[in-house]
Amino acid sequence: MTESSTSTDALPPVLVGPLLRRIEPTRLVLWLVASRPLQLSLLVENNAHDLRLALPLDGAGCQQLAFGRNAVLHLIEVSLDEPLPTDCLIEYDLRIGEEGQGIAHWAPHLLYEGATRPSFVIKPRLDRVLHGSCRKPHHAAKDGLLCVDDLIEEYLHTPESRPALLLMTGDQVYADDVAGPMLVAIHALVQRLGLYGERLEGAVVEDSEELFRHPATYYQREKLLPAFKSNEALRERFFGGVEKPVFTTSNGQNHLITFGEVMAMYLLVWSPTPWTLIEPVMPALTAEQQARYRREAGCLQAFVEGLPQAARALAHVPTLMIFDDHDITDDWNLSARWEETAYGHPLSRRIIGNALIAYLLCQAWGNQPDGFAELLEQTRQLMDSANDTWLDSEPQDRLIDDLHQFHGWGYKLATQPPLVALDTRTRRWRSERNLSRPSGLMDWEALSEFQQNLLDHPAALIVSPAPMFGVKLIETVQRIFSWAGHPLLVDAENWMAHRGAAHVMMNIFRHSRTPGNYVILSGDVHYSFVYQLHIRDRDSGPQLWQITSSGVKNEFPRRLLDWFDRLNRWLYAPWSPLNWLTKRRRLEVVPRVPDRSQAGERLWNGSGIGLLVLDPNGRPLEIYQLNADGSAPTAFLTERQ
Repeated sequence: MTESSTSTDALPPVLVGPLLRRIEPTRLVLWLVASRPLQLSLLVENNAHDLRLALPLDGAGCQQLAFGRNAVLHLIEVSLDEPLPTDCLIEYDLRIGEEGQGIAHWAPHLLYEGATRPSFVIKPRLDRVLHGSCRKPHHAAKDGLLCVDDLIEEYLHTPESRPALLLMTGDQVYADDVAGPMLVAIHALVQRLGLYGERLEGAVVEDSEELFRHPATYYQREKLLPAFKSNEALRERFFGGVEKPVFTTSNGQNHLITFGEVMAMYLLVWSPTPWTLIEPVMPALTAEQQARYRREAGCLQAFVEGLPQAARALAHVPTLMIFDDHDITDDWNLSARWEETAYGHPLSRRIIGNALIAYLLCQAWGNQPDGFAELLEQTRQLMDSANDTWLDSEPQDRLIDDLHQFHGWGYKLATQPPLVALDTRTRRWRSERNLSRPSGLMDWEALSEFQQNLLDHPAALIVSPAPMFGVKLIETVQRIFSWAGHPLLVDAENWMAHRGAAHVMMNIFRHSRTPGNYVILSGDVHYSFVYQLHIRDRDSGPQLWQITSSGVKNEFPRRLLDWFDRLNRWLYAPWSPLNWLTKRRRLEVVPRVPDRSQAGERLWNGSGIGLLVLDPNGRPLEIYQLNADGSAPTAFLTERQ
């Protein structure tokens, strides 16, 4: 990296944010990235309640963590002695330095027309909840976060109609599926901000600098990723004859490898500002790669043009997140064999670990700031070891070891109804008889803890990145491939794929002390659907709703989904004996129908964001998919409606 690449000339003070994270009456959590350590103060104001607080942010109130010469993460957590008023509009501002320049000065794109400051609403009752997953920047679909921006703008001065939360239910970034123009932008931003480099053990390159210069760094990274001929289970063949290496994504040509790359990705998907600091140039590519690069650049340009609105939305609604596989890598922990192989090689272990460090800093911390003190201190020591250039491999590997053993990624909120977000990736129920079989999404101990979080509540809102109750036909196809020893080919990750996990989960729902109303919010699958479920022979038993919204910026192949939808309705109709061959035969499953369904479709294919309206008892009143293409919202209706 040249000296000029780290010049602070023309760098704005704030690069990304603020993002509102966990917002409660006695605690405010915000996240931002700056080009240097900032002296900040937080202003909170509501004239109707005679509220005006000016809070200096220092010490524990604003943790600062440099991850590059010109990149400093600011983790802001303010505890209040007197609770803030709820269900009303509260304006806030972040002032920089003694001059007190506010957001209107350094990030005017975060303000709606006529506003001088951004605002939020604290809602103890989750009456209106937004949710979605799978935001892939270079997908041709439009960005569903723009629907969030439109909704907030419409109800900017109507607090009762503002959403209580935005729940991102997985795949907030795609570390394993990166467009060529995005990777070029990532490298330009790494250089512009002086993000720390690292040395790479077990790779064909010595360090990150050599990686960036390697001829295979664009569209050929699968050649740089570790592959083991002896591990046949992780070198399955596609139908076209292409082998899958340890990293089993089918789009791994630009898989992110270094910590700096992953952090740059987060900056580029959450803010328009980093894009103004770089001028990406197409590298030397083959004619075929050039054509692909130009196609991806067109989709990416539309994504970048919408970033001011996406960033504005994230500055106005409290946002909580949980990972799924693409935040780290495709098929992450799918089977015991996958884990054995991926964690047994120093480079693949480092790649997964780098994505986890970035997830800790950019996503997990804001969910529960008091849950990561030790890991954050280790991360601070790692960044301090960089000496402005290179991360020290020894503390980096120690931190990654601890992250792999960490079991506190899930979180809960004491709202009405209570919210429980599940970690379905790191506490897997591994198959003991066949290491290549899909693992259960949660092991017995994790499921027991989940049940304890539900006991004696009348209702619960559950975030499960993968649907607990999915499309039976697709689950059957995944089961067939798993029986044949090829679960990686079809991403055989569903709650019913592992007998033990499925059995325990069903028992939780039947327990007499668990809620009478469950709402399960999911993503992952790149289409949207709603099921209402009831336990057979239990008239007074719990009511369950499986509500899936996916993706924020992704879609399922349209014709293929139409066939799956049609065949699923034929093969698993209520009178079909095939229903008795499934693990959920004790449940009566009634699909909700999209109001724009033309031929009885149950699955809605279109990027956007889910909107759930709950009654005071935690039961769905209205269920919508807000469509990113600008069409009217899709309502999921009962047949009677």
